[in-house]
Amino acid sequence: MSSGDGTYPTFAGLLKREGALAGTSWGLFPDATRGTPSFINSRTVLEARSCIRTGTTFGLDYPADAFNPGMSLKRGAPRHTIYSSHPAHRDDFLDGYYLQGSSQIDGLRHRRADDVGFYNGTPDDLVREGTPDLGVQEWADNPIVGRGVLVDLAGYRAGQGDPIDHATGEPLGLELIQAALDAQSVTLRQGDILMLHTGWWEWFLALAPEDKQRMRENRQATGVAQSEDFVAWAWDHKLALLAADNFAFECLPALASSPYRDSAPNDHGMMHQQLLAKLGMPLGELWRLGPLARHMRGISQWDAFVTIKPLNITGGTGSPANATALL
Repeated sequence: MSSGDGTYPTFAGLLKREGALAGTSWGLFPDATRGTPSFINSRTVLEARSCIRTGTTFGLDYPADAFNPGMSLKRGAPRHTIYSSHPAHRDDFLDGYYLQGSSQIDGLRHRRADDVGFYNGTPDDLVREGTPDLGVQEWADNPIVGRGVLVDLAGYRAGQGDPIDHATGEPLGLELIQAALDAQSVTLRQGDILMLHTGWWEWFLALAPEDKQRMRENRQATGVAQSEDFVAWAWDHKLALLAADNFAFECLPALASSPYRDSAPNDHGMMHQQLLAKLGMPLGELWRLGPLARHMRGISQWDAFVTIKPLNITGGTGSPANATALL
């Protein structure tokens, strides 16, 4: 358990927990359903106010129908209908609205760990429509708000004369993330919202339709390389949330060397189960980080006050992130 002064075990300490608790944060946070956003407290929120220097704002969501087609083989773009009951009235609705079809936050019921189950041991039969357990409404009622740190991986690699190779779905290792942070002279703090700018979605959106289709069929996408070192690094820095501007946050397909090949066979070795179901660490995907990254690069400021408020959908497995950055 966490100590009274709010400290938590290191990741190495988590691995020493017994039985199904090994490698998990289950039972460590005061609010059992909130996960790592619990690293944010009133002190970290108040400190994040210092990131607001000019009053500049950036919305970090793409339009709901931006990815049509996108990388997902199932999530299509919603159909928007506007109707009128009389000449002075307009109303509208969406059909086929996949809550994770565009800029999103993955909730804690989005992934079940193959070996130990849903986060905090939540029974499988409680993860269904109409039940609140682990739903995104937790973060809608109490939004995730704090210091966001953007790591400009695309800008760093371009500056090194070695742009990220999106055409092959390049895996991005922890050493690259740390090198970019060092180049930006940024120090991470407890409760930070980490945002990785890879440039992948802007690259994908500019592709010809036939090239998009080929990428979808090949299931190749740039993202973070699967490793226990990365998972340990994210936990030990007490990050509240991990976000990126790519399809799955992680690279696709998962590396053959992924340490999670055996524990996460249904995910083919991806880290989603480790991060969501075991650590309770939400993932942001498809975020619109390009304009923010270019602005930050121009002013050499890499942190911002960030707010994330999912749709208030009881039991949602994920939601549009509704993320905003204030500088």
